[in-house]
Amino acid sequence: MTPPGDDLSIRCPKLGHQIFFSYCLHENNKLPCFKILDCWHTYFQAEKYLKDTLTQSDWEAAFETPRKPKILRVCHNIIVTY
Repeated sequence: MTPPGDDLSIRCPKLGHQIFFSYCLHENNKLPCFKILDCWHTYFQAEKYLKDTLTQSDWEAAFETPRKPKILRVCHNIIVTY
């Protein structure tokens, strides 16, 4: 199974502009974006591709670990930046 190349871009609901699958694949600290399955499932079998290519621990870190609330992520980014 081959994922979409950089000739196909879709609107990212998280960022608000066009992005490629290759970006989504490494957006989350080198892990896939948590929205990748929602965004790309209509274009190809994204879940199957990711289950075939990710390690079990990477799959769990990307999709099965509860996310921190957005306000905590924003505060963390502000603190790290400054």
